[in-house]
Amino acid sequence: MVVDDDRDIREAISDSLECAGFDVVQARDGAEAFDLARALPPSLIILDLMMPRMNGWEFRTRQASDPQLRGVPVIVISAMANMLDAPMPASFLAKPFDLDRLLHTVDRLAA
Repeated sequence: MVVDDDRDIREAISDSLECAGFDVVQARDGAEAFDLARALPPSLIILDLMMPRMNGWEFRTRQASDPQLRGVPVIVISAMANMLDAPMPASFLAKPFDLDRLLHTVDRLAA
């Protein structure tokens, strides 16, 4: 699952993952992502922090308290590296990030 309010970033990540053979679901914010994840739990979440409605910190807090979703690994992508106060993600990539590095991280966590 790719969660980012920036459509261009969300689609670039999704396209890269799909080309690498992954099935991808997209969400525009944490609220949409949480609802989608509850309906169909993803194997991995790529999450932006700064989003409307429900930001990434709020999503991570809700995810950590949900027995169905708490074990799903998360890669946080954000320009706000110094503000990771929510439950620690499996991995963090600072924006702008390298797509090859993201794919390598996804491969590592999805294995």
